[in-house]
Amino acid sequence: MDNMVDHPRKGETENMDMNTDTTTSAPTVTGIAHHTAGVNGTALHYVSAGTEGSPVLLVHGFPETWWAFHKLIPLLAGRHRVFAVDLRGFGDSANDGDDFSSATAAEDLHRLIAHLGVGPVHLAAQDISGSAVFRLAATHPEDVISLTATEMGLAGFGLEGFADVTHGGSWHIGVLAAPGIADLLFTGRERELLGTWAFPSMTAVPGAIGEEDLDEFARTYARPGGWRGAVGLYRSMLAEGDELRELATSHPLRMPVLAVGGFGGPFTEATMRQVTEGEVTSVLLEGVGHYVAMEAPDALARAITEFLERVDRDAGPVGSQPGRSWQW
Repeated sequence: MDNMVDHPRKGETENMDMNTDTTTSAPTVTGIAHHTAGVNGTALHYVSAGTEGSPVLLVHGFPETWWAFHKLIPLLAGRHRVFAVDLRGFGDSANDGDDFSSATAAEDLHRLIAHLGVGPVHLAAQDISGSAVFRLAATHPEDVISLTATEMGLAGFGLEGFADVTHGGSWHIGVLAAPGIADLLFTGRERELLGTWAFPSMTAVPGAIGEEDLDEFARTYARPGGWRGAVGLYRSMLAEGDELRELATSHPLRMPVLAVGGFGGPFTEATMRQVTEGEVTSVLLEGVGHYVAMEAPDALARAITEFLERVDRDAGPVGSQPGRSWQW
């Protein structure tokens, strides 16, 4: 595993107080390099693979980190330069401070794309990261050439319903959103929580999430403040519905969108059609649970690759459109 520290552009690390040591105890994956970027007042850990092709930025959900894509990355890296980030407060990214909102996560991603110098990117995200990537794509369309949304909802468009336990919603949303409760209940029980409830309850493919996966996810959630990223995104989810509806009205998405459904069926497609004026392509993967990238990496890679090939072909050669100039 290659570990390295990126040197941020001038001004990016002003007033920063962070540790940029990229050494982790994560399992080694051949061909994947680890980096830390100082952006927007924090330190974001991300991985990269591939040396050519249009860039892809993968953004995880909950209870995940970049590791959710460790099977998918090699499948995409033969044709694309691939990046996968740990959002602020998740994984090996910094978790100091007290702002882990979706708006801040969106700005982090915007700054990261600028730091990498690879924009616009094919943005591919899942689950609770939906609000952050929607904010990014809506407010910085110059950063995003396409959006792949996997098992994703948005506040203001039905996602809040999953917090209503009286109508089949999940208890974990309220627990994470309540101040201090996640640390009180989950500290020291991270692997038990992930291994006996979080993953089994929404996984349909036996053996798709193994002991090594559980160890890796638990490793980072067990660090001090390890739940802060998730707490911030779920608090945002319960408060930002009106704001996201207004954003969808004033800044609807116009880039091509791929909606991928597994456990949630057509929910992702229905959500994306409400916030998109452009093309929405839908793929439903039968027999797959919520954690699509780990349960069906080959099928997901095929869907993404075919979609990106078409988008790249329709977009024309690199440099033919304003802002579309990939360099590495």
